[in-house]
Amino acid sequence: MMADRLVCRECHRVQDSEEAETCISCGSSSLTEDWAGYVVIGHPDRSRIAEEMGVTEPGQYALKVR
Repeated sequence: MMADRLVCRECHRVQDSEEAETCISCGSSSLTEDWAGYVVIGHPDRSRIAEEMGVTEPGQYALKVR
């Protein structure tokens, strides 16, 4: 787990804890520090991982969120 990072429980987007009252991607207020795995998606329209995760925006995403 990366220090000072929170993850959205809804869309799995990773973000800095300073900017984290709500998710910068989906607007959810359900954020957690309890996550594992990390993937950076640059071109979601060409990524099988993005397709599997349901990701439509480039960014940093957690693979497992508790």
